[in-house]
Amino acid sequence: MNNTSPSPAPTTNLRLKSPPEHVFPKLTPAQMDRVAAHGRRRRVQTGEVLLEMGESGRIFVVTAGSIETVRMVGDVEEIIVTHEVGSFTGEVAVLSGRRGLARNRAREAGEVIEVDRSRLMALVQTDSELSDILMRAFVLRRLEIVARGSTDLVLLGSSHSAGTLRIKEFLIRNAQPMTYIDLEQDADVEDLLDRFQVSVADVPVVIVSGRTVLHNPTNERIAECVGLNAPVDSAQVRDVVIVGAGPAGLAAAVYGASEGLDVLVVESSAPGGQAGASSRIENYLGFPAGISGQDLAGRAYSQAQKFGAQVIVAKKARALLCKRRPFAVELEDGSSVAARTIVIATGAFYRKLAVPDLARFEGVGVYYAATAMEAHLCRGEEVIVVGGGNSAGQAAVFLAQSVRRVHMLVRAAGLAETMSRYLIRRIEQSPSIELRTSTEIVALEGGDRLEAVCWTDNHTTAVERRAVGHVFVMTGAEPATRCPARPRSAPCSLAPCLLAPCLLVRRGGYRRRRPRSASSRPGTRWRAAGRPGRTRRPSRRTHAPPGLP
Repeated sequence: MNNTSPSPAPTTNLRLKSPPEHVFPKLTPAQMDRVAAHGRRRRVQTGEVLLEMGESGRIFVVTAGSIETVRMVGDVEEIIVTHEVGSFTGEVAVLSGRRGLARNRAREAGEVIEVDRSRLMALVQTDSELSDILMRAFVLRRLEIVARGSTDLVLLGSSHSAGTLRIKEFLIRNAQPMTYIDLEQDADVEDLLDRFQVSVADVPVVIVSGRTVLHNPTNERIAECVGLNAPVDSAQVRDVVIVGAGPAGLAAAVYGASEGLDVLVVESSAPGGQAGASSRIENYLGFPAGISGQDLAGRAYSQAQKFGAQVIVAKKARALLCKRRPFAVELEDGSSVAARTIVIATGAFYRKLAVPDLARFEGVGVYYAATAMEAHLCRGEEVIVVGGGNSAGQAAVFLAQSVRRVHMLVRAAGLAETMSRYLIRRIEQSPSIELRTSTEIVALEGGDRLEAVCWTDNHTTAVERRAVGHVFVMTGAEPATRCPARPRSAPCSLAPCLLAPCLLVRRGGYRRRRPRSASSRPGTRWRAAGRPGRTRRPSRRTHAPPGLP
């Protein structure tokens, strides 16, 4: 059976990277009848607004007439796509409960099938053929919107600002489209600064809908302003609350929600965890050609949404409240969410270099991820990658494609004990990568950003200084379970520690004191981030991977 009719795809002004018939498929009459069983048919009039910008929660399938999807560019309206008979509106925001990025308006009188979010969820969970068509279209449409920057959100910043890098990373990893203006490169930015009464000293600045101006906002403030999170009912007792939306947390969400459980995932930043910040993962089960961490996180997030799990981002869990049942997770804003079962999947913290002034250069020369965003900052320059594990090797190979030279500093005598053989071969064959073994960084120098690095050869003790402004630290991670001593009556802190005294772990924060099938508290499950003494990429975890929506 063909999934789509031979009719042409809807008219669109987007320059699509994916096949139009996948982004804007047309349903057959039989498929529309099956959709109608989950919605309601209604007449629409020419010019009638069916869905306003900022609203979400429903889609429309055109059975007669046509619908325009439009967005505002400044004060000018731009038509994104015209949906005709068989076509449908919507993208992943309708599944997540986020605010929509466009307006849907009837171009001509006709009829539509209106399907709200709850009935749409039932449809994609019970009809595999329509689920494939709808989910693929929703995901691809969001990717096209992000690539095009079709949004009313503007970020004014500087490539030498740690705050700018933080906000860009948060928006990109949450698939939130934006327009980025670099104050150091855009010659026409002065008019924009004057219009919103913003000075260069105020950056980074986020402008939303041409009205709201946020000065160096927190991630939580941005999420609130652009509507990344659907409301959470604190009085509701969930079946499962999962702390952390890395691969382990998203996998738990998919498996729980697919069994009909009411699942809430609480994430402090963005879905994907450390794996989401990987430029390329090549040893993840099911992806023989490799996959970027961002793509993997996006697929897993969409898969969790498909089964009805709710994911909230930029929400830090502060304490595990375990004095009475049901247990609850207290959030940083003072609210709490109760659950019959709590899954703790907080992942790990990056290990840091033991050198002076490290914190001063984080985000302005020292980075813990090597994605396209960081690679753009150092294009054509020399960089340093510190570490001998797979994450360091993957970063070096990735950066070598765009920088002048990669100095790879390894404390050990070689790579064979800590890195996969295929990566070692790529490093050996790359003319842009210079491997320096038995070498460590001893000093960082610079003013408002990193300007030079000093390293030492542990054999000769000689110190060398290089004018390098970009250091990528890939030295492994520690589990996010360590906790300083605290009174037994005090709540267990989830940031930076999580488990004591509600849960007990051995020294190092990795192993339980109870049998493997349980934690030290009934109703609580947790996932550690590895084993002691190992330097590992996030992609090498062995839990079953989500990511195939």
